Amino acid sequence: QVQLVESGGGLVQAGGSLRLSCAASGRTFRNYAMGWFRQAPGKEREFVAAINWSGGSTDYADSVKGRFAISRDNAKNQVYLQMNRLKPEDTAVYYCAARTTSSYAISWSQYAYWGQGTQVTVSS
Repeated sequence: QVQLVESGGGLVQAGGSLRLSCAASGRTFRNYAMGWFRQAPGKEREFVAAINWSGGSTDYADSVKGRFAISRDNAKNQVYLQMNRLKPEDTAVYYCAARTTSSYAISWSQYAYWGQGTQVTVSS
């Protein structure tokens, strides 16, 4: 069992930055791939970024590539999402998710554990 708690969301102006953190419980965290997803009002949950168990492989949605960076610290049971050059269309609830395999996926249905989400609002 893995419990995930996101933090770091908030209100920021367009062009600004935020860093989201996801704290994970459980000794098996280091074996799991992790992902960030987001959901805006009236829209489906969408893939943002993912990272494999070691941090050596990552993937990003085209909409955030070059602006966002995912990383992890297995010693601290943490995964991060650095978000730069934020746009109003990045406004959403951001979720951290854990997949019980070492390789990541871009489909939310492949992730077994989810955090409660953190709100990110980007004003124009």
